[in-house]
Amino acid sequence: MLKQRIITAVLLLLVLLPALFYPAPAPFVVVALVLICAGAWEWARLNGQKGGRALAWAAVTTAGLALMWWSGGLDADWTVIWWVTAVLWAVLSIVLPIKGVTAWQTWPVAIRLVLGLFLLGAAWLALVQAKAHGLPFLLSVLTLVWAADIFAYVGGKTMGRHKLAPSISPGKTWEGAITGAVGVLALAFGWLWFDGQGWLDGLSLFSHLRNLGWPWFVAAVAALVAMSVVGDLIESLVKRSAGVKDSSRLLPGHGGVLDRVDALLPVLPVAMWLISL
Repeated sequence: MLKQRIITAVLLLLVLLPALFYPAPAPFVVVALVLICAGAWEWARLNGQKGGRALAWAAVTTAGLALMWWSGGLDADWTVIWWVTAVLWAVLSIVLPIKGVTAWQTWPVAIRLVLGLFLLGAAWLALVQAKAHGLPFLLSVLTLVWAADIFAYVGGKTMGRHKLAPSISPGKTWEGAITGAVGVLALAFGWLWFDGQGWLDGLSLFSHLRNLGWPWFVAAVAALVAMSVVGDLIESLVKRSAGVKDSSRLLPGHGGVLDRVDALLPVLPVAMWLISL
């Protein structure tokens, strides 16, 4: 299993890194679109769509996003989308954990499908627009999610006593979530120092938030960490409702695409919303 994980991670990096650092946006947009296409296919399958129907939902989602790109939509102002997406994630973060795993299947299939695919599309749009803001901005968003996950894991393993959502994800604890937030706050100050050196062209997310004032900075970082936890929890809830451990087996040793990007799905559009205020 470890060998599979390493091989898969290396292959992904061989694709992602050149696209990430390529000066023109097209390679990165294409790679992001492929990932979202795979995520859309997984989402359809998790919500009862099998075979050709799951592929059809993925194809429609991908075609719609590609058409937006082709028509110049990536250069438009999508502030309204960030607002709508932020509100949706905030509502889901309250409703779904309270209602629990079994309640998810009581929602009409069409609503579950459209809601999930819309949020996937919004995450893709936020991802490519974050890249347009500059590499430091995008990397700071990505490292925020990674740091929240790593510090939460360490904190949960060493100090975890109180379950965060035992019916959805038994391994998550309040101590882990708090440790994750502290770790991200430390990361944020590291990014502020790094931005101050002027080594890269552009500012990180944390510098954009700092420019709004310290109280807003702390509140925004806490909100983004909370959203990373929400993304993870909601994907776990949907998988439990579907009776599966992983969203798919597309990434040997890692599970599916949604398993790898679940925390990013709310964080990316919410980060875009925060800098639009």
